[in-house]
Amino acid sequence: MLVHAERVADQRGGVDSPIERAKEKGFAGVDFSYDLFGGPPGQSTTQLAEQAVAKDRNDKPKVMAEQARRLQERYRLDCTTNSSARMTKGKPQPIGPTVKLKDGLTWDALARMDAEDIRKQKTFPQGFMRLPHVKHEVGGMVFPQEQIEQFPRLERFDVDFDLPACFRPEFPPPIFLTTHPELGDVSQGEVLSADNFDRLFRGLITPVQLDGLRMLVTQFPQEEFNLTPDRKSLKPSLGVACLDCHVNFHTTGQFHLNPDTRPQRDRLRLDTVSLRGMFNQQIHGSKRSLRSIEDFTEFEQRTAYFNGDHIRAAKKGMNIIDRLQVAHMAQIQNMIDFPPAPKLDPMTGRLDRSRADRQEIAGEDLFFGKARCAQCHQPPAYTDHMMHDLFLERFGAEADGPIKTFALRGIKDSPPYFHDGRLPTLEDTVEFFNVVGGLKLNTDEKAALVAFLRAL
Repeated sequence: MLVHAERVADQRGGVDSPIERAKEKGFAGVDFSYDLFGGPPGQSTTQLAEQAVAKDRNDKPKVMAEQARRLQERYRLDCTTNSSARMTKGKPQPIGPTVKLKDGLTWDALARMDAEDIRKQKTFPQGFMRLPHVKHEVGGMVFPQEQIEQFPRLERFDVDFDLPACFRPEFPPPIFLTTHPELGDVSQGEVLSADNFDRLFRGLITPVQLDGLRMLVTQFPQEEFNLTPDRKSLKPSLGVACLDCHVNFHTTGQFHLNPDTRPQRDRLRLDTVSLRGMFNQQIHGSKRSLRSIEDFTEFEQRTAYFNGDHIRAAKKGMNIIDRLQVAHMAQIQNMIDFPPAPKLDPMTGRLDRSRADRQEIAGEDLFFGKARCAQCHQPPAYTDHMMHDLFLERFGAEADGPIKTFALRGIKDSPPYFHDGRLPTLEDTVEFFNVVGGLKLNTDEKAALVAFLRAL
């Protein structure tokens, strides 16, 4: 009886079972040198994956501690808020500046220095430098904890999200439809997913748009979340959906690396951008300058999902979306509006000065005047649909190259700022451009400019 039981267990696939021995023989002569873990020919990918998982989990505390140290060197993370500065649904906006300066240096003194002196004296703040991925040598999508609590499939075993919740957008973000402005937030406080999209949107959008939404909430294989042994999720996964990163067509700070740049160390951390107001933008993608939402949608699926590596994409199950479905996905993205901005004149996108306060009006005058913001950020969406290079190497920083001008409408809902999230608050952003642009703004002018940005 006992012998029979052992024989049954052996047949079911124990470590030394005939099934496992047959599997090992099946690897003979197979070259795994292109596997993520660099396995030598004839070695089991399952064993390699188990070893990698064990190593990653063991290394995780050290990885997170190193990123925490890096953030503490760059920023004050105690999180200051003000009850009068809130996002659309009421979450307090973080108040800065949080970027730390070199000992004894003030913002006014830094702004008076020219680029050559800043470079020679190495006074360009670390917080103005590129913000690295929490595990830059690996990269990949990383999701905030409040999202993982609702969708455990998005948890990685090797890293956690790094920025404090204070410096992230509201969760879940509200959704505004261009076709139903009278309804306000149509999300009903829920995160759009495959479970609820039909219930929430049927009857509000067209059948074509509803089909596009279906595609946007459908999980497809992605580099770190899939069914292969070298994934970064503990359990096999169908992948991620477009609206896992662009939660409710907005963002809650998810990040990964740009797929275009090589070598790996030179790739840019990318903070997920909002999909609000896509109808009013002519280029898409921080680097690619894609000229249609259809191209952007297809690019994200076929390239960004797999870090620009189509070979891995084929291995992990790249999803080729029919162009008709891509058009459906684009149509629903074009229906998503910016949040309400009651102080803006609907005819011009500029302030309605009968509703704005004195500080906001002063900020608008600076925005279109001394601060030169409107050279790139033009109403109504506050973008010029172009790409610009700030040449940060002038200051001793790493070069970013040309980056698209992001829309500033609804910017109060989108911390952290800049393409990689290196600027936690609007105050940090104004200080950054005051230095980089040589604007010579004083304290009152900088505060006025921030007040205007919060009104957009």
